[in-house]
Amino acid sequence: MFKNPVINRILSALFTLWLISVISFIVIQLPPGDVVSNFVRQQELISGASVPPETLEFLRQRFGFGEPVYVQYLKWIAGFPKGDFGFSVIYDGAEVADIVARRIGMTLLLAILALFLSWGLAIPLGIYAATHKNRFSDYLMSNVALFGLSIPDFLMAVVYLFIAIFVMGSDYTGGLFSEAYVDAAWSVERFWDFLKHLAVPLLILSIGGMAGTFRIMRANLLDVLGQQFVETARAKGLRERVVIYKHAARIAINPLISRLGMQLPVLLNGTIIISIVLDLPTLGPPFYRALIAQDMYLAGTVLMLLAVILLIGNLIADLLLAWSDPRVRDG
Repeated sequence: MFKNPVINRILSALFTLWLISVISFIVIQLPPGDVVSNFVRQQELISGASVPPETLEFLRQRFGFGEPVYVQYLKWIAGFPKGDFGFSVIYDGAEVADIVARRIGMTLLLAILALFLSWGLAIPLGIYAATHKNRFSDYLMSNVALFGLSIPDFLMAVVYLFIAIFVMGSDYTGGLFSEAYVDAAWSVERFWDFLKHLAVPLLILSIGGMAGTFRIMRANLLDVLGQQFVETARAKGLRERVVIYKHAARIAINPLISRLGMQLPVLLNGTIIISIVLDLPTLGPPFYRALIAQDMYLAGTVLMLLAVILLIGNLIADLLLAWSDPRVRDG
């Protein structure tokens, strides 16, 4: 469309976001009923009293669900440039922006820390396994990585809870703070308690990403070590450590950088899922409740947020790839 690739990339990203917003809005509307009727039904089950039809209609008009679907979508999407994402019925009309703002920080913190941990362990382990091919350590790490890829995050969280409560006798039931520190002001003791609770979800989130990154790094490096430029570097008398880390590993890591743009949203999804199991103060529990109740403003906003992070992650991955590989930058 335009000769400038940056402009084309921005226009493509905007079109993708618009398309995701339409699809998300339609999918959330597909189940029968609406957020008001589902919310009222839940309240009836709790209280045991039925809500008159006129009250139900009043609530629909109050929250804007009496209008056609396309009007609801246009009102929702029109507020995005102003930071107005609508309101949540299941949270008693609270602003969606406020709900997301209170929980997005912890969600991103968990995902980013898990990304750094998984890469920080997987890359050196992958290099070690490739340079010690067919040894016991290589077989051991490869089988552990296969185990990590085979078990979903939420299942590992359930298994951990079972072991912690029924085997080890712990009173841990989830969360990132002990009961004494949930509403306390920040202090050294509260921060230490937070770190102790953070270790469990962080490790669970990191296992899957670490296993996949390890396997890719090992396979890529094995392929690169057999190429001619590596043999040439060795023939020049360079030390093996220089050949591996300065020449071979730098080429082998390029596919991982391309994968980076997809890995952060995957970790965010994992954070949301295990947050439901471990009751973490992230976007997971509100997002789950919004999907069940068809709270389209809250659920749609979280989906849009994940899409934005995916696009930003892909852009960062492209920039890092151009920085690390001169062939991409010059091309």
